Amino acid sequence: MKQQEVHGKVKKAQGKVKETVGILTGNKKMEHEGSVQRAEGAVQEGLGKAGRKVGEAMTHLGNAIKK
Repeated sequence: MKQQEVHGKVKKAQGKVKETVGILTGNKKMEHEGSVQRAEGAVQEGLGKAGRKVGEAMTHLGNAIKK
């Protein structure tokens, strides 16, 4: 798992916690910040996954060419 993917997962989880605390306390600003942070984390995680998949595809292609 790429480092970017891990950081995205962490950011997403932190955003979910912040969003939930905002909902429970009635703090709309915190709720919104958590929602944005969760979305940013999801994008970052997706970019990390995409990069990993491209790397895996290149490895498979290289292995296929060697045969």
